[in-house]
Amino acid sequence: MVKIMNSFSSGKPPEDMFLDFENAQPSEEERDIYNAVSAVLSKGPIILDKLFKYDGCEEFIRKAITTPGPETEESAWNAVLPAVDKLQEFYDFSLELETSFPKLLVALCKNDPKDSLANQQALAKLLADVFDFVLRFDDAKMVNPAIQNDFSYYRRTLNRMKLSKKDLNIKIRDELANRMSLFFAYPTPMMKVLSETTVKFLASDSSVNRDNVTIALATMANVCHDMVHQKKFEADSTNMFCLRAMTGAIILFDHLHSQGAFAKKSPINIKGAINVLKNYTASPTDGLLNALRFTTIHLNDPETPNAIKQLLN
Repeated sequence: MVKIMNSFSSGKPPEDMFLDFENAQPSEEERDIYNAVSAVLSKGPIILDKLFKYDGCEEFIRKAITTPGPETEESAWNAVLPAVDKLQEFYDFSLELETSFPKLLVALCKNDPKDSLANQQALAKLLADVFDFVLRFDDAKMVNPAIQNDFSYYRRTLNRMKLSKKDLNIKIRDELANRMSLFFAYPTPMMKVLSETTVKFLASDSSVNRDNVTIALATMANVCHDMVHQKKFEADSTNMFCLRAMTGAIILFDHLHSQGAFAKKSPINIKGAINVLKNYTASPTDGLLNALRFTTIHLNDPETPNAIKQLLN
């Protein structure tokens, strides 16, 4: 469904596209990929709920460290084990995302990406769903130091358990623990997975070229900006969904494009994107602005106009 827009923002013409995030339904042509990817993304709300409720084991670990002994150490270990099981769920979900995301890229970027986004709106919505999940997950993870603290304690204690031969029933052992540790050590682990997955996919699949992917991402970012700027949706939840999709598309574009998202000739309306985040008042957007500041890689390039850098100060 395509609608022509006739207003301008920040000196760039708006995209002639409307993505109906509230009502998009898959066509028969989209259905197989839609079902495969949505089956993965349907687990996203459960993952986020567990992450938002993740309290950590700080008190148990503090007692085990300050007053070491069999009782406090066993209590800490028993508290950490179920917590680490949750962390494995988060990590396992990232692996599912790593497998499913390239399917979306093929469907939306193999042919003309603008036509694909406009005419495969259910898949375009799934692409936005991915960015929505990734931004929400990384934002919550970044402000919860208990995740890394718990896992660090688990790994240290695991080594003692192996020495004392008490590790027979432990399922997260060295190799998996090392991979999980690398995942959680990164400030924004899900976006890192998305970026690395896309780079690896583009290097191995000749049917989709990098330009088509960056065009798709720039289009997604601009359309989401336009829809919020022009108040196409009334619901705050839909507008925030658009803003997360916009921000995620900008970040991934910045990782893939040699000149990044902030360059003077960027196809992304980056000034408009920053302004729409700063001017949105219905819900906080600080986390999205921080994602642009700290998760992108080209913001501080010499080629980035000072006006853009100052906007994000």
